[in-house]
Amino acid sequence: MIPRDRPDTRAWVLHPDLLGEDRRHAAEFALEEAVSLARALPGLEVVGSSIVRLANPTPATLFGSGKVAELSAFFADNKVELVLVDGPVTPVQQRNLEKAWGGKLLDRTGLILEIFSDRARTREGVLQVEMAALAYQRTRLVRAWTHLERQRGGLGFVGGPGETQIEADRRAIDEQLTRLRRQLEKVVRTRELHRAARARVPFPIVALVGYTNAGKSTLFNRLTGAEVLAKDMLFATLDPTMRRVRLPNNGPEVILSDTVGFISDLPTQLVAAFRATLEEVLEADLILHIRDISHPEAEEQKADVEDILSDLGLPEEVPVLEVWNKVDRLPPEDAGALARRAERDGTFVISAVTGAGLDPLLDAVERTLDQGSVTEELTLGFDEGRRRAWLYEQGLVVEETQGEEGHRITVRWSPRQSARFRSL
Repeated sequence: MIPRDRPDTRAWVLHPDLLGEDRRHAAEFALEEAVSLARALPGLEVVGSSIVRLANPTPATLFGSGKVAELSAFFADNKVELVLVDGPVTPVQQRNLEKAWGGKLLDRTGLILEIFSDRARTREGVLQVEMAALAYQRTRLVRAWTHLERQRGGLGFVGGPGETQIEADRRAIDEQLTRLRRQLEKVVRTRELHRAARARVPFPIVALVGYTNAGKSTLFNRLTGAEVLAKDMLFATLDPTMRRVRLPNNGPEVILSDTVGFISDLPTQLVAAFRATLEEVLEADLILHIRDISHPEAEEQKADVEDILSDLGLPEEVPVLEVWNKVDRLPPEDAGALARRAERDGTFVISAVTGAGLDPLLDAVERTLDQGSVTEELTLGFDEGRRRAWLYEQGLVVEETQGEEGHRITVRWSPRQSARFRSL
């Protein structure tokens, strides 16, 4: 963990650029994002950053011996206490580099885990981060530290005589993971009850998704009057927040959901741990993909978000509206050209800070939610009271008559509501 009770730790960010590797993001922008990640963590003073070009990674130290020695002298001269490597570092590489550089080292996974640990607020979020951190630590019990090579005797009550320290550490982590899973199951069951309660509320769910720092929370606050943390930093929002809001001009009420920001190369431990958090997206009737259109790699970020939505298994029938945010950061002539392009492409240009462009977007939200609705006639037997009651709870019933076979009910609903009804 990063010490919090002393002056800020002096940190340096390194981005290993593997030559010949086909990467979506340019090394310069990847380094910029890594620096933003580092600055998002309290207790760190980022004193500098650099790109290290690599033809082939060295198994023992990642970088070649000459580069390791060069960096060692540089870090000593600049009093660097923590090196952040923007990429995966094996346990052996970490041990050897920490020894060579005389300080601590964190790879990209370790850094993101630190940020998530600092930001998680809900019980579920805290448990998920703890589990992800333990899973990460378990992968690093591969003789990464000298104490793990000791033998420990015993009476056979705890692992038997001759159990290595690495086995004891691994078993302790497994036991803790089992305890956390049990706690998380209870929390998830509670959240499922809340979700079931929301399913009975006749309001469609609109989820805001996008790359981290795209402005989702700023837009959420402007539309709902909430005070979700909205800062110019990565991962300002970790725990999902939901609010009920009425669309303008006496439009329908919807539930707006603010979600964790996506990021490229998210550690696999965190993808699994936060899948439950992102399941809110899968429950949505409409998704607003918020993009920072002022970012130089806006297109690459869009591709990252679409990849994650695909990995989550987003149903094809869920409509997605693309929203180009932060237009206020562009020169007026660029903003004008962007507006013309957006009109042609069916996207929306807005500024969550100034409120520009929100009215057309909200009109489109209302139209899209209504567009997918169809009118159908159902016949429910007299013994299907639960399903009939659900239709009324959802506010879907247009007309009802009774016949010899049961209730003839005319409903107007969306494909998602129809699917929910069929699953009852």
